[in-house]
Amino acid sequence: MAKVPSPTETERCIESLIAVFQKYAGKDSNSYTLSKTEFLTFMNTELAAFTKNQKDPGVLDRMMKKLDLNCDGQLDFQEFLNLIGGMAIACHESFSRSQKYV
Repeated sequence: MAKVPSPTETERCIESLIAVFQKYAGKDSNSYTLSKTEFLTFMNTELAAFTKNQKDPGVLDRMMKKLDLNCDGQLDFQEFLNLIGGMAIACHESFSRSQKYV
């Protein structure tokens, strides 16, 4: 019997994203989407540093509306990944700018 290879770092990251989404989705009702309450809980727990640094209290509401591409008041996994991708891009750009000055 062939040995199953260990997951790669990228595969583990994908598994983690799915697990985090599933951890927060469905607390209100639909386990395939994040409600506004679930989104706020996710942001205040998993991205607490980002959330705490916001001076505008309406920023999370605006983020939810912008991410909710089908305007159903929920974030599905694709819409959630748009958030994660956007955050990753912003972090990468910030890191790249800081490296220019090192």
